[in-house]
Amino acid sequence: MITLHALKFSRATRVLWLLEDLEQPCERIDYDRNSEFRAPEALSKIHPLGKSPVIEDNGEMIAESSTILRYLIAKYGDYSHQPPRGTRAFWRHEALFDYVEASFAEVVMQAIMPAFQGKDVPEKAKAALGKHLDYITGELGEGPLLFGTRLTLSDIQISYILALLETLGLLGGHPQIAGYWKTLQEQPGYIAATRAAGPMAPPN
Repeated sequence: MITLHALKFSRATRVLWLLEDLEQPCERIDYDRNSEFRAPEALSKIHPLGKSPVIEDNGEMIAESSTILRYLIAKYGDYSHQPPRGTRAFWRHEALFDYVEASFAEVVMQAIMPAFQGKDVPEKAKAALGKHLDYITGELGEGPLLFGTRLTLSDIQISYILALLETLGLLGGHPQIAGYWKTLQEQPGYIAATRAAGPMAPPN
């Protein structure tokens, strides 16, 4: 059985969500954040960088939530969370999946860090965030998910960042994104994962 090292209020919820969808169990080891909202020292004994999520499977230690999600669908041979391979939709999906952490997350951090500290979000950061939220709105099309009614890895991947933005009130002016986030929260896997491990984002 897979062991999941899960930091509270982290990307680990993505992994739990997918495992719920795949109907696969795991042994979950939870870690509380410290007073500075950082990962505890105990996680450094699991991964040199103190990262979460990390999974252990048959002696393999795998980090990075993106890699873990891809690993799990390959391990269990269940590709229902991706469009058919070789199609245009498949490559669009892969681009969106990687976009979340490669491009979107960096822009979001410039906005949420001041917000977490109770400061005003700089106008430059607001403008950059708005540009990306407009881009995602365009990718949603008629929705309700990125690929119509089919939940994909890209939806699970983006959920954590949307949770942070919503908690900090940074989805204002983007009603379609807010509606998308509401739809994600209605997914059975999300509901099961957050009931088991708590909310994705800390209360504001």
